[in-house]
Amino acid sequence: MPLNRLYFLNYKSKHCVFLSIIVFFIHFSVKSQIKSKIKFQSANPFAMSDVINNLDKLDPQEVFGELTIPSDSLNNEKKYPLIIAVAGSLGWRKHHYDYLDMYQKNGFATFELNSFKSRKITSTVGSQIEITTAAMILDAYKAFDKLKTHPNININKVSITGWSLGGAVALFSGWNPMRNAITNNLKFASHLAIYPPCFFDPENIDFTDKPIHILIGELDNWTPAEPCKNFVKKINSKDNVRLTIYPDSHHSFDSEEPVSHIKNGYSFKNCLFKLNSEGDVLMNYLSLPMSSPIMQKIGFLFCVKRGVDLGGNETYRNEAFKFANSFMKETLN
Repeated sequence: MPLNRLYFLNYKSKHCVFLSIIVFFIHFSVKSQIKSKIKFQSANPFAMSDVINNLDKLDPQEVFGELTIPSDSLNNEKKYPLIIAVAGSLGWRKHHYDYLDMYQKNGFATFELNSFKSRKITSTVGSQIEITTAAMILDAYKAFDKLKTHPNININKVSITGWSLGGAVALFSGWNPMRNAITNNLKFASHLAIYPPCFFDPENIDFTDKPIHILIGELDNWTPAEPCKNFVKKINSKDNVRLTIYPDSHHSFDSEEPVSHIKNGYSFKNCLFKLNSEGDVLMNYLSLPMSSPIMQKIGFLFCVKRGVDLGGNETYRNEAFKFANSFMKETLN
């Protein structure tokens, strides 16, 4: 073989290897992720009043979650915006992970809060007493506090999102009486609540001045959309709260599952509970605080029915995902 031909092939081979190495590092610097299990101390309040009035007296509870951050091999010190995500009464489901996957692909770190698994709970459907909104709000802020010193997290760009029960966490983590009882310095940059319970009439309307947006389906008979209109109108004194109602959409409209009926699920479409400044949710008519499991069960007898529908609407699933992505980009970048 001529010498120049041999030299050319050798050069070409080395060049291809060099290009392959470059492509390898570029691929993994863009596509790979770093996942880690994060543990922290929280507690088990039943009512928000337990947090506001008795936080220091609550027994500790270890909670964990999974942190996923993009891996940038070219800049190990890069700080990423973070989205803390909270599942609903059925626990973590596929469409929740679809959101996290979307956020991760767009350069956000995510934290999958495992309030249920930490307490060996799989579901609260039909009872809503095993773990409550108050406990999960506390979990979310304790996770925030744990992650504030992480070298790859931008502490000033942390959002919270959640679905159903987790939507309540995303929404009421912006209620300042709760936040102020837990922390003096942590504040979410935005709150995206997806089909949260809005059937509350808060006495104290001091909510965060950061963006809050609610996404909910018009046909939702689990956490109905209609109370959200009055709720948003009442708490929107700072002009930072928005509501999107998707037509022809049930609870979990953003899933890919067909609409189905859950016989034991609580329907709250006939309920409107007062929320006093101390964090107690009051029964309809009797106005007694539902701040224990037995009192909540009694209170639900006045308005709660059994039987709810949930399932996806492809059109508005796509709309919700597009909106969620743009909301996070706008509020965290």
